[in-house]
Amino acid sequence: MKTAETSVPVHPLLADRWSPRGFDRAHSLAPDQLAALLEAARWAPSANNSQPWRFLVAQRGAPEFDRLTAALAPGNRAWADAASALLLVAAETVDETGRPRPWALYDTGQAVAHLITQAQADGLATHQMGGFDAAAVRDDFGLAEALSPVVVIAVGRLDGDAALPEPLAARERAPRTRAPLRSLLLTPAQNTELPAA
Repeated sequence: MKTAETSVPVHPLLADRWSPRGFDRAHSLAPDQLAALLEAARWAPSANNSQPWRFLVAQRGAPEFDRLTAALAPGNRAWADAASALLLVAAETVDETGRPRPWALYDTGQAVAHLITQAQADGLATHQMGGFDAAAVRDDFGLAEALSPVVVIAVGRLDGDAALPEPLAARERAPRTRAPLRSLLLTPAQNTELPAA
């Protein structure tokens, strides 16, 4: 476990979440586990309750899994095939009348955050990947023009002993780091005492 060293206590589901690359190749997602992840995403907030997120579920062993793996960047292909499932997440950026949905990407990010937190609560590991060929995914899976591929999520059970090539193995062992809290503020906090970290 790589628990975050936070400046103030945060919920363990957040502090203990990290993005491993070592997955247990023998693990399979049970149907109720997968349903819980998608149900958590379904109940995320969205602008006008538009729910613009869409998921393509590809479980290891299915043809879709191999097709989605092939669309990943080489560095991600090196380890992601050991995950129990890959989830392609897309945002519906235009509504049924053709009007833009300006908050679709934000809302889809919230749905993903809900899914990731549910996975953490269920003892599953996740790794989100922006390194994939969105155009290839769009063509291969016949995504509508209104759908914008956002991220691919690897889901499975952590295998701390998984063999990974360098430099990925070193990243797996490295401590988690973040920018200092104050550096993330757009303006200095007035009348707010924040920890230095």
